[in-house]
Amino acid sequence: MTLPAQRHGTGPGPGPGRELAEPGFWQQPPAHRLAAFARLRAAEGPVFVPEGAGHWALVRHAHVQEASRLPKVFASAPGVTTPEPARWVRALFGDSMVNLDGPDHAQLRKIVQRAFTPRLLAAAEADIHAVAARIVDDVLADRPDEFVSAVASRLPLEVICNMMGIPERFRAEIADRVNHASEHIGVERGLASRLRMPGRGLRALARMQRMVAGIGRERRRNPTDDLISALVRANVDGQALGARQLGAFFSLLMVAGVETTRNAITHGLTLLTDHPDQRDLLLSDFEAYADGAVDEMIRHSTPIIQFRRTVVAEHTLGGRVLRPGDKVVLYYASANRDESVFPDPDAFVITRSPNPHLGFGGGGPHFCLGAHLARVEMKALFRELLTRPVGLRAVGLPDLAGSNFDNRVRSLRFAFERP
Repeated sequence: MTLPAQRHGTGPGPGPGRELAEPGFWQQPPAHRLAAFARLRAAEGPVFVPEGAGHWALVRHAHVQEASRLPKVFASAPGVTTPEPARWVRALFGDSMVNLDGPDHAQLRKIVQRAFTPRLLAAAEADIHAVAARIVDDVLADRPDEFVSAVASRLPLEVICNMMGIPERFRAEIADRVNHASEHIGVERGLASRLRMPGRGLRALARMQRMVAGIGRERRRNPTDDLISALVRANVDGQALGARQLGAFFSLLMVAGVETTRNAITHGLTLLTDHPDQRDLLLSDFEAYADGAVDEMIRHSTPIIQFRRTVVAEHTLGGRVLRPGDKVVLYYASANRDESVFPDPDAFVITRSPNPHLGFGGGGPHFCLGAHLARVEMKALFRELLTRPVGLRAVGLPDLAGSNFDNRVRSLRFAFERP
């Protein structure tokens, strides 16, 4: 039996999906949220979440993959985040690649992919190893005790700034703007904060985009061997990135590339601390086990919890008839714990194989462009962190932001295992 999709917040009545709509759900401990998703996966099909206008929750691995690979049914426009970006925000800042579909998305992605030349990627990989070594040198010399700011944030920020060709004088301000732009995404706040913080985040975004637009104008006149030069001078069907497109791409790269990798690294240290047997196994032959360890860190932590899609053509999924205008949310955090795909899904096992996690998306045209570089960054950093004479371990639990969008860590204390 199929049920028609419900719209405008009416839903199919009381059911398991209501738990995700409760205020404070995302502030609950991770184990509580994972248990709720396990109950949703046990339901007959996608369940309706009566939050705002409501959405259908896609919580199974197969359903998230199916929706990801059918962009003509499940559209990213007008936006993949919750709430969707306002029209005036899109008009002012331009459409991010993640919010585009069809030819517009394909053209923009083609320009960006063309700019990532083999030479640029080879230079970026060499730089990753140098940055990782320098960060750990600094940690061993200065002995800080907070991991996110001292280690996890630095690596992706420095790597992306180096790759883009951002002058040193702008980097501290960019790091500050990234934090302001993303600190409240998906976090439940009081009315006063909701009214105040969007303006602060948008101002930070505007300043960051103006900054990179200025650099782009300079690189059109005087190109160098960096990604901004390649993007503004790319010639794909006679097109390159304009100022707004460059600003939107840079914002996506900084917020998505820095935040997600930072969080995966931080959760990775916690996981290795909490599972000493897996850490010992990794150290027994780092090169043999590192790739599997990185993928398991990403699966287990799932840095991006969810993305939204809008149904644009009638489609039946898991016994539910979804109709144009319906909203669905792809819960990657649930798909990565699907018992039908991952035996003992809550366990952290660096030799898990196969490991078809959806930490970089469910496939299709929006699969993460930065997946390879993120893996290289994590592997390089953990090689430095774990194989130096002085080991590191997490202390206590990470301070989580309680976001419904990403598995964000505000801070994590850490200590040295040996003096």
